Amino acid sequence: QVQVVESGGGLVQGGGSLKLSCAVSGSIFRINVMGWHRQAPGKQRELVAAITTVGSTDYVDSAKGRFVITRDNANNTMWLQMNHLKPEDTGVYYCNVHWRELGSDYDYWGQGTQVTVSS
Repeated sequence: QVQVVESGGGLVQGGGSLKLSCAVSGSIFRINVMGWHRQAPGKQRELVAAITTVGSTDYVDSAKGRFVITRDNANNTMWLQMNHLKPEDTGVYYCNVHWRELGSDYDYWGQGTQVTVSS
């Protein structure tokens, strides 16, 4: 059984930094994509950043230049370093791991961690 656990959220002033962590346990396919998704109040969940097993990354435009996503494949752990935070970064941040194996898609989500940025 795959478990996904996020940590590191909190309250921070605008301009500050936070580092989110995601730990994945259980049996996962060695080739996968891990990502951070954000759900702001009253808005749909959106992809903030993603990273593949080989280290290719992708960011939503609003995160480019401020956020850095990294991972440790050996320990199935991922981080999101968030700098120069803005009030619009506020939301629940969810960790996701996704892969395709033998034609089937697999998606696992954590419970989310709250990030609140004050102005």
